[in-house]
Amino acid sequence: MLTALSYFALFAGAYVLGSASLSIIVSNRLFGGDIRRMGSGNAGATNMTRVFGWGAGVLTLCADAAKAIICMLIGQALFGDVGLAFAGAGCIFGHCYPVLHGFKGGKGVSVGGAIAFGIDWRVGLVVVGAFLIGVLLSKKVSLGSICGALAIFIGARIFHLSDPKIALAAFSMCLVIIRHRANISRLVAGTEPNFKAGKGKLKKTE
Repeated sequence: MLTALSYFALFAGAYVLGSASLSIIVSNRLFGGDIRRMGSGNAGATNMTRVFGWGAGVLTLCADAAKAIICMLIGQALFGDVGLAFAGAGCIFGHCYPVLHGFKGGKGVSVGGAIAFGIDWRVGLVVVGAFLIGVLLSKKVSLGSICGALAIFIGARIFHLSDPKIALAAFSMCLVIIRHRANISRLVAGTEPNFKAGKGKLKKTE
C-alpha cells in the first residue's frame, strides 16, 4: 500500500512539473499572446518556431526536455526503473494535459524525445533518426513526430530494455500519436502544411 502511494505521489509530482509549459508562459509574457491561439494552436516547440522563430522554438524544446529529464532522474533515484517509468509517464501526460494551463498543452514530442534518451541513449538516437528522416522526406514535422513516436517503442523492444522502460515507451508512443490525430487526418487528406519557421523576436511587448 505504501509503495503504491509512493508511485502515485511520484506520478502526481511529475504531472505537475510536466504541466508547467514554458511556451505558454513565454508567449503570454514576452509576446503578449497565448501560443495556443496562434499558428496551429499547439503549445509546443514546433508551433513556437513556426510563429516566433528559431530562438523561441529552441528555448521551448530545451525547457520541455529538461523537465522530463529532471522527473526521470528523480524517479530513477527513488525507485529505479519503475520510478523512472512513473515519473516519465506523469511528465509527458502533464505536458499534454496541463492542469496549470486548462488541460490544453503540447503534443508530447519534445518530452517524448527526452524520455527516449532517458530510457536508453540508443533508443534516443533511433527516435531522432526516425524523426529527421520523416521530416526530410515529407517536409512535415508532424509526420516526423509520428515516426519518432513509433520508433521509441520499436527501439525499446529491439534493445530488450526492462519492462518498466518498455511500458513507458509504449505509453509515450500512444500519447503522442493520439495528440497527432488531427495531423494524421490532414496527412491522409493531403492538406497538412509544410513546416516553415517564423521570424518573431524574443522582445517583450508593450
